[in-house]
Amino acid sequence: MQPAMLSIYQLKPRFQALLRPLVGRLAAAGVTANGVTLAAMAVSIALGAGLFLWPEPLAFLLLPLWMFLRMAFNAVDGMLAREFGQQSALGAYLNELSDVVSDAALYLPFVAIAPFGWGSVGAVIFLSAVSEMAGALGPMVGSPRQYDGPMGKSDRAFVFGALGLWLGLAGSLPGWALWLMPAVAVAIAINVFKRVRNGTRQARPR
Repeated sequence: MQPAMLSIYQLKPRFQALLRPLVGRLAAAGVTANGVTLAAMAVSIALGAGLFLWPEPLAFLLLPLWMFLRMAFNAVDGMLAREFGQQSALGAYLNELSDVVSDAALYLPFVAIAPFGWGSVGAVIFLSAVSEMAGALGPMVGSPRQYDGPMGKSDRAFVFGALGLWLGLAGSLPGWALWLMPAVAVAIAINVFKRVRNGTRQARPR
């Protein structure tokens, strides 16, 4: 299903097409979808922990690079699962849970970056988890997995990657960025509402 509002997620089919030759070679080499999922989560946790413990502005330049590579990892694991017969119940759990854990790990370092703090960043982390839960619950009621925007996973990766790039290049964020986390939180709340609404509308009668 295509999201009703413009989202970076809509670019996913083109991104997958570019990666398809690489995915074929990885499958031939014995790489598994679950292995790619766990590797992406491990790198996300390690990077998030490193930036949280040592919040040096220059180190945040790693964030936009990893956000892009993580999207590639996510596309690769999905293609390995769907196109090379690697779908499994465990993979479904890992796919959803690893995204929530990785998001939290990568957003958390910004609590130490002015003008943000625990309240605003914590709200975004919490609502991001609720958003992914709202999307993943679609199949439970007989509807597709919901990906409605605004501020889906890919959009959040763009926002936090851009913040990391700005911080790394400028050494600090401007005071007006204070409003950014509340704006992101509101946008995520809207997508939670839309995912629940569309999921219930598309639900099959029991």
